[in-house]
Amino acid sequence: MEISRIIDIFLFTIPSLITGFVAYYFFKEHTKNEDGRRRFLLKKDMQVNAMPLRLQAYERMALFLERISPSKLLIRITPNTSDKNDYESLLIQNIEQEFEHNLSQQIYISDKCWSIVTTAKNATIQLIRKANMLEKTDTADKLREVVLTEMMERRSPSDAALSFIKEEVSELW
Repeated sequence: MEISRIIDIFLFTIPSLITGFVAYYFFKEHTKNEDGRRRFLLKKDMQVNAMPLRLQAYERMALFLERISPSKLLIRITPNTSDKNDYESLLIQNIEQEFEHNLSQQIYISDKCWSIVTTAKNATIQLIRKANMLEKTDTADKLREVVLTEMMERRSPSDAALSFIKEEVSELW
């Protein structure tokens, strides 16, 4: 009689254990799915809120590149004296100030884009320095003329970076 009772108890416990395991598995999967859904919704909301900030950062970088474009920079900033070195310093100082003003935008744009913007800034400064070192450049006005002539012959570093920004923004849609 004892053995039949043990077998009966065992037969009653097996279905309850199976039911318990199935319930535990379904509860675990449900919790996992709900957690994933919450994360997805949170991420979606964050993207909706972050998109205007990212677009604003790209706009500011585009404005920065337009402002440091040599042709526009030389028209906007006129020489104070005829000394070419003073004018070179003034131009480079203006570019650096514009760049520092927009440093915080790097957190909203891609690393590659930020690298290209920085490269465009450095290439523009290098262009101004090279033009200043030429023997034919003896005054600030001549420096302006040499840089503008150089820009007629080739594409500005800002233009290449601006094209990349436009391409990256078009991928956001």
